Amino acid sequence: MPRNEDELFSEKVKAKSRTYFFNVKEASDGSKYLVINESRKAGEGNYERHRIWVFEEHLDDFRRGFEKAIDFMEQLE
Repeated sequence: MPRNEDELFSEKVKAKSRTYFFNVKEASDGSKYLVINESRKAGEGNYERHRIWVFEEHLDDFRRGFEKAIDFMEQLE
C-alpha cells in the first residue's frame, strides 16, 4: 500500500537476504516513474541500498532489456 502522496503503487518482495521494493510514483508535472530499490543487511543495524529510477517514456526499452536478460539466464539453467 502506498505511503506517500506521490506514491501510486508499492510492492515489497523478500528474497532470502535481500528485499526489493517496486514503487510507482507521480512527479509534480504528472509524469509517472518506477523506482526499484534493493535493500540488504550489511552488518549490525546497517543496510546497503541501491536504487534505480525508470521514467515512463523509458519503460518499453527497460522492459525489453530486462526480459532479454531473464530469458538468457533461464537458458543457462
